[in-house]
This record gives sequence, structure tokens and C-alpha cells, in this order.
Amino acid sequence: MTTRVNFRLPDELLDKADVAAAATHKNRTEIVVEALQEYLDEMEDQETFKETVVDLYLDGEIGFDALKEVIGRQDAESVRASKTLLDQGDEMADDLAQL
Repeated sequence: MTTRVNFRLPDELLDKADVAAAATHKNRTEIVVEALQEYLDEMEDQETFKETVVDLYLDGEIGFDALKEVIGRQDAESVRASKTLLDQGDEMADDLAQL
């Protein structure tokens, strides 16, 4: 599945992408997709990026599927289980505070 995305690029970057596309017999989209994928692969190899993504999930800013894409299914399941336990602990603490 693909989604059409519109965004602005500096003219110089677009010119370089066009040269790369012509040199490799690809289109702009292929060049941008490959560059973005390479960037994301590099980011995902960084431990601080993974930690930030976990924090985003724990704060409810991203969903489980996004978490799974970055850290892998098994680790994502572990984080989800931990979040469930943390949430239950928070609820229990709130209940005890009301006593």
C-alpha cells in the first residue's frame, strides 16, 4: 500500500534528486523513498532513538504498531506488557489514595 504525500523541498535538493534519478534510471519517488529508508534504518540502529520511541508509546503518543515497526515485535510485546503493569499499578495507587 502507498500513500500520496505532498511536501516542499529546497530547489537545490530537488535538482540533486533529479540528477541522481537520471544517473540511476529511477524516478524521483524511488530516490526519495530509498533515501528516507536509509535514514530511518540508521536511526533505528541508534539506541537513543529506540528509547525515545518507547517513551512515545508509554506516553500514549504513538500506537503499538508504530512501536513494533521500530523495535520489533518481541520487544514491543514486552514493552506493552510492562505498560499494562505500570497502568495497573497507577490505578491501584489511585484507588489506595482515595481510601
